[in-house]
Amino acid sequence: MSHSMRSHYCGQVTADLLDQTVTLSGWAHRRRDHGGVIFIDLRDREGIVQAVIAPSAEAAFKEAEQVRHEFVIQIVGVVRRRPAGTVNADLKTGEIEVAVSQLTILNASEPLPFPIDDEYHTVGEEIRLHYRYLDIRRPLMYSNLAFRAKVVQYLRQYLDSHGFIDVETPFLTRATPEGARDYLVPSRTRPGNFFALPQSPQQFKQLLMMSGIDRYYQVVRCFRDEDLRADRQPEFTQLDIETSFLNEVEIQTLIENMIVGLFETHLNVAVSAPFLRMTYADAMRRFGSDKPDLRIPLELVDLGDLLADCGFKIFADASLDPDGRVVALCIPGGATLSRKEIDDYTNYMSIFGARGLAYIKVNGKEKADLQSPILKFLSDEFVQQMLARVSAKTGDIIFFGAGKSRIVNESLGALRVKIGHDRGLVEAGYRLLWVVDFPMFEESDGKLSACHHPFTAPHVETVEELMKNPSKATARAYDVVLNGSELGGGSIRIHTSEMQKCVFNLLSIDDQKAEEKFGHLLTAMKLGCPPHGGIALGLDRLIMLMVGASSIRDVIAFPKTQSATCLLMDAPSSVEPLQLKELGINLVET
Repeated sequence: MSHSMRSHYCGQVTADLLDQTVTLSGWAHRRRDHGGVIFIDLRDREGIVQAVIAPSAEAAFKEAEQVRHEFVIQIVGVVRRRPAGTVNADLKTGEIEVAVSQLTILNASEPLPFPIDDEYHTVGEEIRLHYRYLDIRRPLMYSNLAFRAKVVQYLRQYLDSHGFIDVETPFLTRATPEGARDYLVPSRTRPGNFFALPQSPQQFKQLLMMSGIDRYYQVVRCFRDEDLRADRQPEFTQLDIETSFLNEVEIQTLIENMIVGLFETHLNVAVSAPFLRMTYADAMRRFGSDKPDLRIPLELVDLGDLLADCGFKIFADASLDPDGRVVALCIPGGATLSRKEIDDYTNYMSIFGARGLAYIKVNGKEKADLQSPILKFLSDEFVQQMLARVSAKTGDIIFFGAGKSRIVNESLGALRVKIGHDRGLVEAGYRLLWVVDFPMFEESDGKLSACHHPFTAPHVETVEELMKNPSKATARAYDVVLNGSELGGGSIRIHTSEMQKCVFNLLSIDDQKAEEKFGHLLTAMKLGCPPHGGIALGLDRLIMLMVGASSIRDVIAFPKTQSATCLLMDAPSSVEPLQLKELGINLVET
């Protein structure tokens, strides 16, 4: 073995190093015997280089005969051009090869449970996660993690250059009302008491504004014990930001410029700023979603005002319900959809609580040219007004949603996205927007809950104004949306104890409970608290969208499964009885 383990990475060995001696270390990606000469494709994180071992290099040749797939080896050799006709244009090292004089097996490998290449779609995710260290050897997975590191570096540099200070906040804290279940950590020193892992550093970053930090950021781990989806994990990373003395437009502009620069630098994609701003009410009305994918040129069209004499009871009843809605979704060229395809969409809608999917196929301009099971229930006047309103053309299909607004929005909004993808209507590129003016509260069974979190400021200035009609109040909250995914959310925060207590009371948190849970925050608000606001961007989701992955698990080194378990470490696991005893915990069978 040479004294140095490596002079270059494999992917760095190009024609610039012709006739030079190099020392390379890595994994045997492939081994081939050709006419008494052994070829080994040697791989490391930077790429692959072809090594050639001739019988004349007796010791190296003898070692090479023992090499198998994924053996860890070191070679020493001279860089030379490949023979004519053997250049591999797909490799950056494809013009050269290394004529090996020394070869050392550093470690052998047993046969792998799955191949190390990018054709992994036939390998189940469970086995990939169980052997995650092998999965990361694949060029695609390594590329995702390397790209992630570059993005984080860019974000840090951007914020550093704009006067932000990186401040770490605690992982062991107390439970806060963030909307999901907390992960709890028992305290050994205070038996019967528990820390909570933070769902976000929300209170700490607000307290940092009260400390005069003025501009804070952190790339921070957060924890939520909630049911998982493709873009959710029990522990995740966010870029957390808080500022003092900036309004929402100034904060949004800061984030816009950061995202524009990030996309230009690392995707070579031009994104224009300022981003479109759309109110929550408009987003729900036009797209049935507070994170609309603007690449899909389909919109929901309200029909409620046309339905008094439409002749169809289901539509009429929904239009008269204060919490009801009737909408149409016109699909260009959709009249070619088969009955089976329509039935499949109907079944898809049922996931969101919809009880059916009415439709009309537009085969011509007259009512006689229309095709629909509900046509006989609809008045001629309604049909003509409806066709004009949705701008229907011959060959289109119109889907209808009728019922409670929440169900109509969720089901038709999801159908809009699914049909957009199914029928190739998704435009290329990246579409970013701000969704603003969210409701301050959600109402259920006469009780209010915070739409974002209870520290979000309302648009009104005084407690008296908020108390006049709290259920209709809008918040100084804003979400940034990319291609139908929420990248992050933020708001201007409440900065007076009077308004904060008022909001707590509206959320059924009385003064005593507020003092018990949030006394530190309320006290700080009385001791010179500046106006402040911020945002948190989901870093895992941002990277997922930038690299085009289908799940954030493909951009996290060691993710959890859908059931929040780590297959690699077999966690969570049981612990020794002595540990439980020290914590004063008895396990109860459930």
